[in-house]
Amino acid sequence: MVTQSASLSAHVPPTTTGIILPAFTLWWRELVRFYRQRARVVGVIASPLLFWVVIGSGFGSSFRSGDAAGQQHYLDYFYPGALIMIVLFTSIFTMMSVIEDRKEGFLLSVLVAPVPRSAIVLGKVLGGTTLSAIQGLVFLAFAPLVGIHLGVTDFVLVVITVFLVSFALTALGFAIAWSMDSTQAFHAIINLFLIPLWLLSGALFPLAGASGWIRFLIRINPLTYGVEALRDLLYPAGPEWVPLSLSLTSLVLFSTLMFGLSFIMMNRRTTKPAA
Repeated sequence: MVTQSASLSAHVPPTTTGIILPAFTLWWRELVRFYRQRARVVGVIASPLLFWVVIGSGFGSSFRSGDAAGQQHYLDYFYPGALIMIVLFTSIFTMMSVIEDRKEGFLLSVLVAPVPRSAIVLGKVLGGTTLSAIQGLVFLAFAPLVGIHLGVTDFVLVVITVFLVSFALTALGFAIAWSMDSTQAFHAIINLFLIPLWLLSGALFPLAGASGWIRFLIRINPLTYGVEALRDLLYPAGPEWVPLSLSLTSLVLFSTLMFGLSFIMMNRRTTKPAA
């Protein structure tokens, strides 16, 4: 009997917890971890808010988008870009937790657990996505100040747009952070790559007034389509050079590619304990 039991147990594959439970656990951990650090919560909202007010007010008298019959104040034009800025900063910087988890040994414990790696990626990315989407939607409370009043359908589309941008940027942040061993290197990459990504998204200036090579960079920048989708939804009567359906399709493709990249990066490098 003992021999038969041992024989049977030898053929039983190691049990796993599936994808949903570990992904949910990591997702919830990201939320609790972030909101326990109140300074980060305040900073994520306050910095873009001040940036929006100061830059928007400063350029308000010198910038107009549109012709003389329908000029738009820069504070209005810059509002979607400021919202994307909140999403960008929250999405990227929440993924610094990957580096912190590696140093603390938590990530190594997760990797040796009977958990699919796809669940780890999904849980971390969804955690950062939720945080950045919430922070971005909180910024919508200032929309009435610039004359924006959303209907139910438009609000749902704004939520979808913010979620797609958040998911794509969080997955990109995960892919970058996974290959980093220090937060200093992570910050260097952010300053070198992601800030220009936002600057060349049409957040600060319209495509029509840019030079030829700048227009080309703006058109191939996937973040541009997030800014344009928000601008189309928040200001439906404004000028439109990208249809909303094309913007949303581009964001879906961007999100899919970034999630695939984060999964590939995770499988290329096995984490090691900090020295």
